[in-house]
Amino acid sequence: MFGQAVDVGDAAEPTGQVRGEGVGLPLTEEADEAAPKDARELSKLFFDQLQTLEEGSPAHLYTRNTLIEMNLSLVHYVAGRYRNRGNGQLEDIVQVGTVGLIKAIDRFDVDRGFEFISFAVPYILGEIKRYFRDTSWAVHVPRRLQELRIELVKSQERLSSTLGREPTVNELAADLSVTEEQALEAIMAANGYAAGSLDSPRAGGDDSEASADGRSLADVMGEADPAIDVFEDLHALAPLLADLDERERRIIEMRFGQEMTQAEIGAALGISQMHVSRLLSATLASLRLGLLPHD
Repeated sequence: MFGQAVDVGDAAEPTGQVRGEGVGLPLTEEADEAAPKDARELSKLFFDQLQTLEEGSPAHLYTRNTLIEMNLSLVHYVAGRYRNRGNGQLEDIVQVGTVGLIKAIDRFDVDRGFEFISFAVPYILGEIKRYFRDTSWAVHVPRRLQELRIELVKSQERLSSTLGREPTVNELAADLSVTEEQALEAIMAANGYAAGSLDSPRAGGDDSEASADGRSLADVMGEADPAIDVFEDLHALAPLLADLDERERRIIEMRFGQEMTQAEIGAALGISQMHVSRLLSATLASLRLGLLPHD
């Protein structure tokens, strides 16, 4: 797998053999098949070399790509722990974990004395957990409630162990430093993590009634309400509007609530139409940014 030392001073191809003037590195024709012990030792050599190379140069790309290939076994090991979670597509999990590996390689500092494995695993795990957090929910739930649900589960386990019983909503809210309403939202949001089949039999007053009825949940459900999307948007927008200053909120209210023109707004506020346009554009850009998901 590993041949004679070759130069990385003047690489011809990022993932191929590298030759030229400079410090030599082992030739890695099948880096992804390196044994874990070999990969650890060779990674040290390649990281030492990587920090001396100009970023973006062929030699730098070759060294970086070889590091990625040599440590793919680490991604497969971590991803294997999630094989039976979610949709079970291990290939997708490995791809996501590889993103974490690449981030770890780009941010690893050999001078700090850490083992690369201990540095890389949190990055790989973080990307995989973020992937499941963003894709595993059966229905759309705001990001803040997804994150609060995770803390809620931890709080429930902690308080159950301490109290010897299931904690109340008030106790959960106090432990999480949130309001009871927010705690209830998180509890309700947890119901969106998994969904039952619409083809399952409709529950009746008793088992015999359910069996005799023969209708599924889909048969008795109403149609989707288009106003739900508007409600979700307004719900997400409300705290952002509350953070605006008084003049920004007034401009938004006049423009979209009273449907006033920019000229009319300018006359009401005693400023020019151009000034109103700039303020409105800046405010709307800020609101759009606030509605985007944040890691």
